[in-house]
Amino acid sequence: MSFAPSTARVMPNNVMNTPIPSPQGASGDTTINVNGIPSGANATAGPGIRRRDRQGSFGGSSRAKVLRPFNTANIKILLLENVNETAVGALRAQGYQVETHAKALAEDVLMEKIKDVHCVGIRSKTKLTKKILDAAEKLGVIGCFCIGTNQVDLEHATSKGIAVFNSPFSNSRSVAELVIAEIVLLSRQLGDRNNEMHQGIWSKVSANCYEIRGKTLGIIGYGHIGSQLSVLAESMGMRVIFHDVAPLMPLGTSKQVHSLNELLEKSDFVTLHVPETEDTMNMIGENELSRMKQGSFLINASRGTVVVIPALAKALKSGHLGGAAVDVFPKEPAANGKFFESELIGCPNTLLTPHIGGSTEEAQSMIGVEVSQALIKFINNGTSIGAVNLPEVDLRAIRDEENSIRLCYTHSNVPGVLLRITNILAEHNVDKQFSDSKGKIAYLMADISDVTPEQIQDIYRRVRETPTNIVTRILY
Repeated sequence: MSFAPSTARVMPNNVMNTPIPSPQGASGDTTINVNGIPSGANATAGPGIRRRDRQGSFGGSSRAKVLRPFNTANIKILLLENVNETAVGALRAQGYQVETHAKALAEDVLMEKIKDVHCVGIRSKTKLTKKILDAAEKLGVIGCFCIGTNQVDLEHATSKGIAVFNSPFSNSRSVAELVIAEIVLLSRQLGDRNNEMHQGIWSKVSANCYEIRGKTLGIIGYGHIGSQLSVLAESMGMRVIFHDVAPLMPLGTSKQVHSLNELLEKSDFVTLHVPETEDTMNMIGENELSRMKQGSFLINASRGTVVVIPALAKALKSGHLGGAAVDVFPKEPAANGKFFESELIGCPNTLLTPHIGGSTEEAQSMIGVEVSQALIKFINNGTSIGAVNLPEVDLRAIRDEENSIRLCYTHSNVPGVLLRITNILAEHNVDKQFSDSKGKIAYLMADISDVTPEQIQDIYRRVRETPTNIVTRILY
């Protein structure tokens, strides 16, 4: 993969001739050029921010400096799919321009909308393909207000230096509670009884209806959701076993088994909590279903591609499985309405839900907070902690004084880059610096003090002109 030099992102490229307050005792205005870099002899710490007097007997302030992109009011953010109001409020409080939409946008509409935005927030239905990302001329960061990021072309986003953030843990409790509810519903055939009652049919039966106490729950994937589910299930009297690709510390009295087959053969209920990868694609097919106990139950609230749906439908209709609960599907409608089709429709004791595992008010609120804060920290401070596709880099705050900047440099990971940067910064006071790499991309942050506006211009130009440059930003 080759990386072509790019212009600065997450700062407007079209901010021109924006007046900046002059320092005390100086006259005249300064302007911001097309790349967001202050120019002119009177350039100060940033748009709308007056130079602060140094404080304290040693000529410095111990307070942390509030970093901002060059003009916060010009940062444009597009939020789709009814992103929670906690995120909308937090982003607007920063002074950003925030445009919201309740649903996903058609591809042609999205391509037009995304041209001029610096940040886009989505949930699971919007697909950010290579075609759409290439149409985004200023995009610097993506917020996925959900667990997964498979709706984003991560490789292409990374090649363009676009950071991607998600919320892998905030809806863990909501999913775990849904699975507990489904275990009870399946064991009592409540889905079928409910449908019969709505049709006016009274069918009071106890055959093949069981308590869940004393039954064995097999959890595939013992991460944040799986481990929380383990605790809830044990509190209801279930035995818990789990299978994971890594050896993990069990919670409570749960036990890790050696293989997937062992888990399938021992469990009364099998529940899936794995990511979508090449290894998990179709991991539960006809062979795996045949290994499950006669009359056992399967629950999938992870990813739709993990279970082979025709094989599951066959196992349910034959009576080999006693029931199933499925919340995710290989193909899901892009909008609400009468669009859903599946071989599972009409299968006995089968609960079908429209991907609502994390759809609770509490989960969406927490996701809104978590992702919006990650976006704000990246835009304002350059912090990439939590990014799924970039190295995780952060620096402690800059001291609250003028003439100090933060350089954020995303570049291709090849030998010699740090030597070039060191040569560029050699004549300046670098307070702190941190660099890390991830595959073919690397990210460097450096805080530089006692620099004049002319020196800032020179640093920005020289770093941006390096042959390995992907995105260069300077924050004040």
